[in-house]
Amino acid sequence: MALLPKDPLRPLSSEEQRTLERIAQATSERVDRVRRAQASRAVAQGQSLSQAARQAGWHHHSGVAKLVARFNRQGVKAVDIAPGRGRRPTYDCAARAQIVATAQQPPRRREDQTATWSLRTLQRRLRRDGLPPVGTSTIRRVLQDAGGSYQRTRT
Repeated sequence: MALLPKDPLRPLSSEEQRTLERIAQATSERVDRVRRAQASRAVAQGQSLSQAARQAGWHHHSGVAKLVARFNRQGVKAVDIAPGRGRRPTYDCAARAQIVATAQQPPRRREDQTATWSLRTLQRRLRRDGLPPVGTSTIRRVLQDAGGSYQRTRT
């Protein structure tokens, strides 16, 4: 039995149809975008959700139903990855600013027991100043993102 969408796909404009065709047939496009475009195009051609899912290489029709609802709201942007996906940053802007500010000031010789920063001594200082456990690779990445570069020590 063919499963029809609860919210049918709205009629597509000719521009939307051309864009979906281009994305669905592109060989240099991301696979997830191609599959979403293929599923959207199949539903627009009158296929059921299950048929559209099989044509796009999906195992279940529920993803196609969600895609159709999103396509009705957003248009062709529905084939892109939705914003807010991925891992949240561990350190917020304030913590990153604290890392950069600490690296820009000279070390306190008695307290830090050094005249120049190393990633390890910078890490110890930041932990003493109350920053949650931060690794040396994170410190290096934050400094690189801020436009600085950290060189290897001579010893």
